[in-house]
Amino acid sequence: MSPKEQIQVGVHSEIGKLECVITHTPGREIENMTPEDAGQALYSDILNLHVVQNDYSQFVGVLKKFAKVLEVKDLMVDVLKNEEVKNELLAKICRQETTGDVCQQLYELSHEELIRQLIEGVEMRKDTVTNFLSHEHFALHPLPNFFFTRDASFTMNDSVMISQMAKKVRERESWIMEAIFRHHPLFNARVVNPVRQYDRSGKGSIEGGDVLIIRDDIFMSGISSRTTSQGADAILEYLKTLPGTKHLILQELPARPESFIHLDMTFTMLDRDTCMVFEPLIFRSSRHITIHVEIDDDKVVKIREEKNIVAALKKLGLDLEPVYCGGDTDTVIMEREQWQSGANFFALAPGKIIGYGRNTHTIEALSKKGYAVVKAKDLLKNKVDLTHTEKFVVTIEGAELSRGGGGARCMTMPVRRAAVDW
Repeated sequence: MSPKEQIQVGVHSEIGKLECVITHTPGREIENMTPEDAGQALYSDILNLHVVQNDYSQFVGVLKKFAKVLEVKDLMVDVLKNEEVKNELLAKICRQETTGDVCQQLYELSHEELIRQLIEGVEMRKDTVTNFLSHEHFALHPLPNFFFTRDASFTMNDSVMISQMAKKVRERESWIMEAIFRHHPLFNARVVNPVRQYDRSGKGSIEGGDVLIIRDDIFMSGISSRTTSQGADAILEYLKTLPGTKHLILQELPARPESFIHLDMTFTMLDRDTCMVFEPLIFRSSRHITIHVEIDDDKVVKIREEKNIVAALKKLGLDLEPVYCGGDTDTVIMEREQWQSGANFFALAPGKIIGYGRNTHTIEALSKKGYAVVKAKDLLKNKVDLTHTEKFVVTIEGAELSRGGGGARCMTMPVRRAAVDW
């Protein structure tokens, strides 16, 4: 592939005009999860695949109106044509996840069937006494969380970062994404695994839902149930390898409830001067601190506690007006809509965002701030023209999708955005 045909990876903000994004359409891996093993799969409930796919097709349909959309499965079919890469990936999976007889079965599959089974799982053959007595349904477990492509890898400026997932059941997702970015000819990117390269504690984990690229010199990370302080330190060590002054803002998150698993469930950027926040945590919590680390070339020159994220960003020249998830009058409504991923918006361009329509108080708060509210189904039927609309929120139905524990930002892995005129 010629350099002109390649995609030069570049994400220098949360809000720059989206040019290319990676998604994964949920498939049978969703149905391959039973009530018995939902907890092990990091779910609190099981989902209806038909409804999920209807919601998701609406979501991807909107993305395709604004940017190039690439599917994980399509990219992996190309990657698996490289026998060396295929063998390396399967060797890792077989070494860390499954038994020899299943491995042999995987090696013999076509590229399309192989990636399908790597995502949907491989049922356990009950052909031995041990397997017959086992309560496990799968010899290779499915990946029902993979449609949240944000987590397994994320783009920081011109580099792709490979996550160290906090839970073993999601490790294969990051291995697949690493294979794509290291070996697919479409991408021109520096690939970094920060925990593997910089963490010596053995305690580091980091997931993309916790990492936000605010500006090309300002980065943000949650310290959460999924991203440890050691994982944040690995990002810090990576930032030391970049020239100039950089800022890393860290936000502690509660371990419970599960809706706080990542920072982007409580804070997302909407525009150059606007953000969405879960107000009780971002502005009221005294138990979960905000830290600002300033790095000059390869040295930490300052590390200090800040009042909150918004105050820290204001000191760096970004004066953001917060919009409250759930509105600004009732904490119970705020909590309910945050639980339903109400703070998790994804920017298609500055002031042009997409999120769940079910969070009606949040959508109303956006409307009061001048955002035109457009239903995804109307946009897809060409009933509305957004060409000259300065600020808008596209609402997807998402009642079933949100039960998976994430929102629009969670379901996207941007690889290229246009620069922002700050």
